[in-house]
Amino acid sequence: MKYFIKAIFSLLFVCLLAGTAKAQIGYNYAQYDLGLGLDINKVYGDAQTIKSSKSAHFNFNVNAGPYINYIIEVQTGVLQGGDSLTTTTGRQFKNNFNAVMFRAQLQMGEILDYADKPIPNAFKNLYISSGVGFVVNHITNINRESILTPGFYTPGELNSNEIVIPARIGYEFKVYNSYDEPAFKIDLGYQYNFVLGDSLDGFTAGTQKDHYSQYSIGIKFAVGSKTSYRKQIPY
Repeated sequence: MKYFIKAIFSLLFVCLLAGTAKAQIGYNYAQYDLGLGLDINKVYGDAQTIKSSKSAHFNFNVNAGPYINYIIEVQTGVLQGGDSLTTTTGRQFKNNFNAVMFRAQLQMGEILDYADKPIPNAFKNLYISSGVGFVVNHITNINRESILTPGFYTPGELNSNEIVIPARIGYEFKVYNSYDEPAFKIDLGYQYNFVLGDSLDGFTAGTQKDHYSQYSIGIKFAVGSKTSYRKQIPY
C-alpha cells in the first residue's frame, strides 16, 4: 500500500508537470529576429518624372513582446528619377544611397482581444511603426541643365547626409513551429520617409523637402532565447 500511494503521488506530480508544460504551448516567442528583404522605391523631390528603383534592407529586431518590436534596419540601394530629354527642367538623377533606421513597432495583437474571435485574430498582425533614421546620399549620375529651356540650371550637392523620419504600416504573417512559437515571419509593408533636407535627389530647388516611399517584402527568422507572453499567440 505504501508503494502504491507513492506511485500515485509520483504519477500525479508527473501529470502536473506535463499539464504545466502543455499550458505553455503557444505562449512562447523568441526575443530577437534577424531579417532581410527587398524594397521598391519612389522619390518625391525636385525631378519632374517619378521612377521606381530597388534597394535591399537588413534588420535586427528586439521583441519586447510578440506584438511590440524595436527595429534597427540598414538599407542600401538606388534612388532615381527625372528625365533629361522630355522635361522642362531637364532634371535627372541617380542616388546610390545607404540608410540606417531605428523604429518602434506596435502590432494590433497587443491591444486586441483576439482569442477565439476570427476578425480580431485576422487583424492582430497588422502594425504601425515610426522612429528616426539617417540617410547617406551619393549622386553618381545627374543632369542639371535643361535641353528644352536653354540657360535653365539647377544647383545642388552630390554627397550629403540627412535625417529621415520613417512612417510605416504593414502586416506580419507569422509561421509557427511544432511548439506554436513564431519561427519566422513574412513582412509586407509600405513606408513613407520624410527627409529633413533637400539633397536626396542632388537638386536644391523650391521650398519643399525631399521624400521617398517604399513598398517592401521581407522575411525575419527567430533567434535567441525564448520567453513567455501573457496570452496565447496563435489561434
